[in-house]
Amino acid sequence: MIRKLNEECGIVGVYNLEKDNASEIMYYSLMTLQHRGQESAGMVVRDNGNMLIYKQQGLVQNVFEPHILSYLKGTCGIGHVRYSTCGESTPENAQPVLRKYREGKIALVHNGNIRNAKEIRHALERNGQVFTTDTDSEVVLALIISNRLITGSIEEAVEKSMQVLKGGYSCILMTKQKIVAFKDPFGFRPLSFGKIGNGYIFASESCVMEVLNAKYERYLKPGEIIVISRKGFESIETTKSKGRFCSFEYIYFSRPDSFMNGLNVSKARLNLGRQLFKEHKLMADVVIGVPDSGNTAALGYSYESGIPYNKGFVRNPYVGRTFIKPFQEERALSVEMKLSPLTEMIKRKDVIMVDDSIVRGTTIKNLIKYLKDAGAKKVFAMISSPPVKYSCFYGIDTPKTEELLASNHSVDEIKNIIGADGLYYLSIEGLLEALKESKLGHCIACFDGNYPI
Repeated sequence: MIRKLNEECGIVGVYNLEKDNASEIMYYSLMTLQHRGQESAGMVVRDNGNMLIYKQQGLVQNVFEPHILSYLKGTCGIGHVRYSTCGESTPENAQPVLRKYREGKIALVHNGNIRNAKEIRHALERNGQVFTTDTDSEVVLALIISNRLITGSIEEAVEKSMQVLKGGYSCILMTKQKIVAFKDPFGFRPLSFGKIGNGYIFASESCVMEVLNAKYERYLKPGEIIVISRKGFESIETTKSKGRFCSFEYIYFSRPDSFMNGLNVSKARLNLGRQLFKEHKLMADVVIGVPDSGNTAALGYSYESGIPYNKGFVRNPYVGRTFIKPFQEERALSVEMKLSPLTEMIKRKDVIMVDDSIVRGTTIKNLIKYLKDAGAKKVFAMISSPPVKYSCFYGIDTPKTEELLASNHSVDEIKNIIGADGLYYLSIEGLLEALKESKLGHCIACFDGNYPI
């Protein structure tokens, strides 16, 4: 079963004209971003204007064997790990997207979801464009190509295209001369950049910079376009919006060692747990977290309450993030394999179990049952986010609204459905308080139904 909101993708871009090791840099970058997508991986490298592409379904370490990386020699490149929010899980829909047109070859990687992709696609098809995938990523690239044919530069084509695109997106585009990174005007999806040697690197999360010992600079601003070429670095700001950054990046999606808009993800989760206790001063014998993102919030609850924290589950490290699995059968099996209760830590105790969210409720129901079967006297579920009542349309592949448990049931009803002795959610006000150090505003549409677009 799908346990969480489904993540989108991870993207990376490298501009380094001194060495032809862009594929190696991207390999380690994509490994670091593997948690953002496990369906497929791919990269395009550029050397002397020539572009080479390789992409397949599977994990990064399986897709890019040593002989593949030795073939993909280039000074610049873009890469991608995918969870499909638009388009089926097939080899054809893996990214990057590479096209040839009048000005040469052009490639793009995309993280997000374009709400008006079908309308744009139909308009481009009427003008003679031919599509080889059913992804909105190819639509973005085709629109940019169409605008490039009538504008003076690729960055002008990107800016013109951004005026048409509706939705959440972070993209990196590569031509024979430039790398162009850009974000939607609300800044829903993350994209950071830094310096590596005498070149530049872009990545969905700043943790990539730490792994590569690159110098992290900052995240792109909402609506910002950054152009890297032999002329150097250029930033183009298309809006002064304060942004509506996805709050679930802090709650669940991102790695705890990443910084998002000035706020460390791990610190944000500690804040969420502390805020939970301020709102729900429940006492028990032990606090445990649901691995992995629930652990840090559980620590925050423990610190604020004084209740001892302990591990309640053993996590099998060889089972990936279950919600990213492309097929329902794989999700169901991996949930069962992923977590096992630590009997001695919870036996004959009242347990506060902290998790980050409830989607359909199936897995949290099973986890509560596991704890009680292992001897827990009572299990109280603490959720470090508000009730998820509405679907997301900006890059997170949520279930339909009618499938979200909180959209159809009260808190008391959900408590009974999942078998908890108590169920407590963080308020929207508490969420915003916990994230107040972030430099951007937040999208909370999945909680309150207030969609920015």
